[in-house]
Amino acid sequence: MTSPTKAEGSGPSAALDPELASKPEPVEAEKLEGRSPGQLMWHRFKRDRTGVVSACVVIFFFAIAALAPVISAVYGKDPYTLYAQEPDYPFLLDDFAMPTGSFGGMSGDFWFGVEPKLGRDVFTMLLYGMRTSLYMAVLVTVFSVLTGVVIGMVSGYFGGKVDYWLGRVTDFFLAFPQQLFFIAFMPVVTALFVSPTDETPVYLRAVAIILVMWFLGWMGMARLVRSSVLSLREREFVEAAKVSGASPTRIVRKEILPNIVTPILVQGTYMLPSSILSIAFLSYVGVGFVEPTPDWGRMFAIGSEIYEQDPMFMFFPGVAMVVFVLAFNLLGDSVRDAFDPKTGR
Repeated sequence: MTSPTKAEGSGPSAALDPELASKPEPVEAEKLEGRSPGQLMWHRFKRDRTGVVSACVVIFFFAIAALAPVISAVYGKDPYTLYAQEPDYPFLLDDFAMPTGSFGGMSGDFWFGVEPKLGRDVFTMLLYGMRTSLYMAVLVTVFSVLTGVVIGMVSGYFGGKVDYWLGRVTDFFLAFPQQLFFIAFMPVVTALFVSPTDETPVYLRAVAIILVMWFLGWMGMARLVRSSVLSLREREFVEAAKVSGASPTRIVRKEILPNIVTPILVQGTYMLPSSILSIAFLSYVGVGFVEPTPDWGRMFAIGSEIYEQDPMFMFFPGVAMVVFVLAFNLLGDSVRDAFDPKTGR
């Protein structure tokens, strides 16, 4: 026979007791917090070592470009002074106007050597050339991305005749051979504002380069955005916004644009290093920046003339450009993988 005490402590009796039922469970459930797409992207990006290293390299280049005047002041040299003509450096160049020291004249006073024929400091030329190329490329990329996004969204969303005519305009600009057009059109742009007998100001050359590259740099982004918008405009959430009475501007800004940020960002990361190479090409062929403006392309042009006598002059700008372009391309791949949930990285 069961005792009353044992019966009171049994399972069913305890379950019916209101005081026992009100006691909390000893084990607390874990709180599951949701994360936004941006947080997920950042988490995936941090796990990609290649992307993190590439981002650090890119940030380092931009920091060096921004601090070029400060570094130059601390270093005690600038990219414009002809040090071979200074009394403090009487034997900087030999009788053939080549650096007297080994490895292009590298020394404690001139870390990366000196420029043949003129004797300018290569280290500060590289810093200021980096500054010129990066700042110009950023402006060209921003203008090209904005133009391509606007034209691509208008073309893809409205369709019909608007899409047809904007598509034909895009095809017209794509028909231009970019490199030849750069060479032919740059003197025309500068001649519109400056007499051929006068020297073109540096700021005017910079504006002309930006205009010419912007003029021929937005078409790829426009086609990418158009194709993305065409695949989104028939989706259910866009149709629901139309039924609710939302204006086309609001639909494009609130419903479509947030869903195409990823391809725009990834394409932009590929456009910037391409812009740097194009700017260097213009200076290399003589229609971009000229003396005495420091520029990577102009350094390549000088190095191509004296590489047999002084190969080190081309070494440093060549390594800097290759490292930056490679790092930015790898960064673009990592950003794409971080945004795309289907990748396994």
